Amino acid sequence: MSTQGIKTVLHPVTDLAAAKAVYTALLGIEPQADAPYYAGYDVEGQHIGLVPNGAQQGMTGPVTYWHVGDIEAKLAEVTAAGGTVKDEPKDVGNGRLVATFTDADGNVLGLLQDARS
Repeated sequence: MSTQGIKTVLHPVTDLAAAKAVYTALLGIEPQADAPYYAGYDVEGQHIGLVPNGAQQGMTGPVTYWHVGDIEAKLAEVTAAGGTVKDEPKDVGNGRLVATFTDADGNVLGLLQDARS
């Protein structure tokens, strides 16, 4: 089963206000989602998210999220190939499911499935 590509990248940040200033300058737009717990930018078909205190949530660096049609099936494929589930699928709102896994070198990769219509 193929993916729909990397469309979401989340960055752990320690200072959300400082990070927003840099990403706003880089992307040339204000964040569309702007809350104390998250800031997100939608630009050119990608979503760039800033996660305050992401390190305390286990984020050691940016996490790329591969968009898939069936998160459970894709997790089964990557684990059969040697990946290890880090975070089981969870609903983060409006039926969107996210999960993370590690590859053989410990790199953290994400999967994202939007709500099915």
